[in-house]
Amino acid sequence: MAHADAWLHDQAALTFQRLSALVRVADNAPARAALERLEQHFVTIFTNLHDVYGEHYDFFYHLLQIVQVALDAAADRPDELRELDQKRIAAPDWFQSEQMMGGVCYVDLFAGNLAGIREHIPYFHELGLTYLHLMPLYQAPQPHNDGGYAVSSFREVHPPLGTMDELASLARDLRANGISLVLDFVFNHTADEHEWAQRALAGEKTYQDYYWMFPNRTLPDQYEANLREIFPDQAPGSFTWRSEIARWVWTTFHPFQWDLNYANPEVFAAMLREMLFLANQGAEVLRLDAVPFIWKEVGTNCENLPQAHTIIRAFNALIRVAAPALLFKSEAIVHPRDVRSYIGADKCQISYNPIMMVALWDALATRETHFFAHAMNKQFALDAGSSWVNYLRSHDDIGWGFADEDAAELGINGFDHRRFLNSFYTGTFPGSFATGLPFNFNPRTLDMRISGTMASLAGLEQAESSGDNLLIELAVRRLLLLYSVVLSAGGIPLIYLGDEVGTSNDYSYVDDPAKADDSRWAHRPPRSLPRYAQRNDAATSAGRIFQGLQSMIQARQRTTAFRAGMTHFYALDNRHVLAFTRHERVLVLANFSEHSQQVNINGIMSATPLIDLLTETQFVSDALVTMMPYQTLWLTPDA
Repeated sequence: MAHADAWLHDQAALTFQRLSALVRVADNAPARAALERLEQHFVTIFTNLHDVYGEHYDFFYHLLQIVQVALDAAADRPDELRELDQKRIAAPDWFQSEQMMGGVCYVDLFAGNLAGIREHIPYFHELGLTYLHLMPLYQAPQPHNDGGYAVSSFREVHPPLGTMDELASLARDLRANGISLVLDFVFNHTADEHEWAQRALAGEKTYQDYYWMFPNRTLPDQYEANLREIFPDQAPGSFTWRSEIARWVWTTFHPFQWDLNYANPEVFAAMLREMLFLANQGAEVLRLDAVPFIWKEVGTNCENLPQAHTIIRAFNALIRVAAPALLFKSEAIVHPRDVRSYIGADKCQISYNPIMMVALWDALATRETHFFAHAMNKQFALDAGSSWVNYLRSHDDIGWGFADEDAAELGINGFDHRRFLNSFYTGTFPGSFATGLPFNFNPRTLDMRISGTMASLAGLEQAESSGDNLLIELAVRRLLLLYSVVLSAGGIPLIYLGDEVGTSNDYSYVDDPAKADDSRWAHRPPRSLPRYAQRNDAATSAGRIFQGLQSMIQARQRTTAFRAGMTHFYALDNRHVLAFTRHERVLVLANFSEHSQQVNINGIMSATPLIDLLTETQFVSDALVTMMPYQTLWLTPDA
């Protein structure tokens, strides 16, 4: 192995000499800087591309084309973004700061269009956001497009939302206000309306090779024997017959989403070109959608294969050449060990944290925190140069993707526990406060996922319907409890906008034929004008949630101990209370019960007096702390 590695390094050095004489590079300072970065990262680029494409007879030709794409993008990069590149190179840990605070929304549902998003920049400041993820806003088929994740063109904004020039202008305005723009990059597939797919349908062999296509069912049947169905209700199976070309097309998600063939180096080059186009519009983070699915191999489940990681490392290294300010965010809703495998400075620097999200909803339903602490102690720590994006829900459904082996270590049967959680969060379990909706029940596996806004899942919808002030109070406390954990645990907290004022499910989706069979639209409601108007009125639930969250964000941004890294979780004698420390300077306690609890913090935080960063209340204690229902404390020694 060492001999092979040495040979590859030697080959990389020789190849760089040949290649640098062939690439087109302008004679100016930015071009020379890009060429220097290419030399710095070339071994990584060469070795990873060689791993997946080295068997191609024309490997050097494709390598040259790919490198030229990166250098051309570097040449086209606006000066202001080159300045940002230098700033990020000088402070590569910028995204790990306690100042980071994320929000995510659909442009049309939150603000109508891109001009509306610009008008809300003062609101984003009011809330404390430094990171804004605009959900897929590209040209897409109508009306069926999987919430925008079927992309017809990465270079065109969906016309009702605005134009690509407007998006670039918005990115500048956000950046001037200290807010990083985050965009989706749909990594695994395109829409069947994309130019590449249309040219494939017209019979062009070059573009048919951009996708996985088969003349009969022989190979699809061999692949499908090991594949899981992602949307068994809406889109059963993984292949779609297209009579225009008499081919079966690989469609993991929906018939109108065609899987790209990354075994073809031309696809890699083409997707790099689209990726860098978006970087040059001002995106600072690209969310790589569905990364586990990008490599296919017969006899496997075609998820999380080694080549998927190799391809991401190659893209990452090329980004360091062309747009060093850009980060990748991984979207991998798979087994916890596989989620973690995509995260790292050389792959995706940040990643959604579905492990914490699931553990939080589990603790809220069970009122017990030992599983949370156990799972986090095994799964939460990351290597340097990377960070979690901690969230409570997204545009997508909630699937109970905890590791069965982690649950078994605590005597929990994973299958049975998932059935309990599904029952609890759809409101069918006796005493449940939740009003979630089932999503994609699979009668063969009994698997199911859950749809619902935070307010609906945490009991506010049910409480407000009843008019019971005590139930409303408890629901508000649950919401703030959940936020307190994602804000303090370490990483980038992310709010699905609308949740910060307690917006409930929107059931009108059933009246739209394009959405009626997809319960996820219930938790993608339009911005609630009445609830946002109430955000400064502490007598309303919207005001209580917003002001409580805003206060926590401000406390977080004042406290350097909340930057990423150094989190330790504890299993206390009191199973209702979650405890963890941050950089050994802050102790976070969270009571997941609707009853008062006492907890002994002896041996965790021995200094006294302590002060609660949330209320600035001083605690002089003999190590026994009394907590109110659903209360959170952020305790630190009172200097």
